[in-house]
Amino acid sequence: MASLRELLQALGYGEVRTHLQSGNVVFTAPGKAPGRARQEIERALIEQLGVDARVLVRSREELELAVAANPLLDVASDPARLLVTFLSRSPDRDLISELAQADFEPDVFALGEREIYVWCPEGVHATKLGNAFWEKRLGVVATARNWRTVTKLLEMAGE
Repeated sequence: MASLRELLQALGYGEVRTHLQSGNVVFTAPGKAPGRARQEIERALIEQLGVDARVLVRSREELELAVAANPLLDVASDPARLLVTFLSRSPDRDLISELAQADFEPDVFALGEREIYVWCPEGVHATKLGNAFWEKRLGVVATARNWRTVTKLLEMAGE
């Protein structure tokens, strides 16, 4: 994570802070759109660290909206088992409608704007609704974080 922090600082991003060991980074980028930041970071990861990774970037406001819109808070009793899967783009609503007909019990999912909320009562390692599932079914880049991590990132973004 130190290399990732240094990379973003070298790109000119400010107040770069990481959280945990899974690529969670909070930074400032005044005047730069999230899409442009994503492209710059992906390119720099390849060129400078030799890491070919897809990057998803959310502004603080987008993260606030994702947190506020979580429709599963009244169902989820353990924040470690409540996931927010961030998507590279809004998914095709017809594909989501088809998936809504399938039985994923005991897991439950709900669609946000560019997020899918997943409640995994038996644990996140037991769910079928992980990143690979959404990427394959929806043709998007997906990355999930548990509720504790999402709210911590929002807290960090507000500091």
